[in-house]
Amino acid sequence: MVEPVSSGNRLIADCKALGMEVCVASADTGDRVLSAALRDQADHVLVVDTNDERALEAAIADFHARHPISALLPGVEPCVPAVIRIAHRMGLRSLPARSADWVRDKARMRARAAEAGLRVPRFAQAATDEELATAGARIGFPAVIKPLDASGSIHVTRVANPAELTAAYRRITEDTRLDLGIATHPHVVVEEYVDGPEFSADGYVRDGKAVICSLTRKLLGPEPYFVELGHIAPSEQQPELMDRVTEYVQSLIEAMGITFGPFHCELRLPGGEPVLIEIAARLPGDRIVDLIELSTGVSLSRIMLADYLGSAPETLDAFGAPRAKCAGIRFFAADGVGRYAELNGWAELAARPEVIETGVLIAPGEEVPPLSDFRGRIAYALFTADSDERAQDVWRELGSAVEVV
Repeated sequence: MVEPVSSGNRLIADCKALGMEVCVASADTGDRVLSAALRDQADHVLVVDTNDERALEAAIADFHARHPISALLPGVEPCVPAVIRIAHRMGLRSLPARSADWVRDKARMRARAAEAGLRVPRFAQAATDEELATAGARIGFPAVIKPLDASGSIHVTRVANPAELTAAYRRITEDTRLDLGIATHPHVVVEEYVDGPEFSADGYVRDGKAVICSLTRKLLGPEPYFVELGHIAPSEQQPELMDRVTEYVQSLIEAMGITFGPFHCELRLPGGEPVLIEIAARLPGDRIVDLIELSTGVSLSRIMLADYLGSAPETLDAFGAPRAKCAGIRFFAADGVGRYAELNGWAELAARPEVIETGVLIAPGEEVPPLSDFRGRIAYALFTADSDERAQDVWRELGSAVEVV
């Protein structure tokens, strides 16, 4: 497992529950440092710069010579291309090598989808001020600017005019922070702003067919940013809409060469027609894996393990009984506070019958980043509900139940 972050932690837990021997490859530093709990679950730890593909491959090959491995899995989005290429060269089960960049590079992804006849936002690439101005003139406004290969909504910004576009680009190029050890690259995509509700189609590929377990509702923070403050799985939709989404996702996974394993496909649905935001050949993050298992009984993490091992998911108990009709997560934020002292009402919120788990991401007294991406979220609550409509109500009620002071 290369850099188990977010849903990668769930993969490790499932491996251990199933009696599998697990080796974790990690830089084990900065925002990639391994937690004590994860370190305890791992049978072996390879400390290596996982952003250096040659060093990563050498460390894995050396370990493989001493402890033959059965599968190589990505634990987080940035590692997907390297894992595909390394597994392919080692003769392990992997996605096609040609898919490595299609599922990571946002421009190639959009171009590939457009070539397949799928609706995508109009887009242009830029890596200089001159290219940026040309891209803005070509796409028009409002537009969205985003780094070519970042994740977690980092620097994804809606802009209304050339001045805002330039300012957003400056924030990208001047940001010295690292995300999973990776610096923000000045290569960006400028694309048409697509107005409409946002969802993620979350599922897996079986015998070449896309199986959508949940069309997951996304609840976003205020624009110009696109911070995910909640997810609800599954959303309730008319069969006709689900048929259109399924047909779109099927064509998309074929275009991207996703031949097995899980996928996380973010879409907007203007007028009920799917438009690609992006697709990833990995587990969804933000605890969506848990929401889907709670509401459908399907374990995407165990399906992923089975697929990479070349086994049937049924042998890993990937299909169980749902515990609720609907499940959701609420993220809490307090933009502009700098630091906070406490969460008033937190104990009362945690005691609500529909709340099944709570957690604090940024402790009182620690610096709170601006709410421009996932790093500005300070806490979360998982909950269940008896319908999509009720889940949306609960999401709003939880947001009003806590005061950040």
